[in-house]
Amino acid sequence: MIKAVLRRPIEPEPHSSFAFGERCREASVRLSMGSVGDCYDNAACESFFATLECELIGRGSFRTLSEAKKAIFEFIEGWYNPRRRHSALGYLSPIDYERRYAASVPERSPELSTKPG
Repeated sequence: MIKAVLRRPIEPEPHSSFAFGERCREASVRLSMGSVGDCYDNAACESFFATLECELIGRGSFRTLSEAKKAIFEFIEGWYNPRRRHSALGYLSPIDYERRYAASVPERSPELSTKPG
């Protein structure tokens, strides 16, 4: 006996296939795939948006687009970046992680600058 199985319209495999990538380039579509752990990592983005939805969007409603934009800005700059600790960053907040990284990188001397002028 054969059972019918429903499949999602787009399976994960085609997203990384050569033919799919070529077709996207032909259509001038930029893929959202990146390497693991960088800002283009879909898992990191999905985690952020899940947190945004759960902690802000899902807890209320907004009367205007302006009100929503302000709330999202305050969420990101008032809590998410300065206070929320991330396992991918060694349980540091993004701001603390960037400060620690900046302190570990030696300053560049002016003669090594790549800026013109």
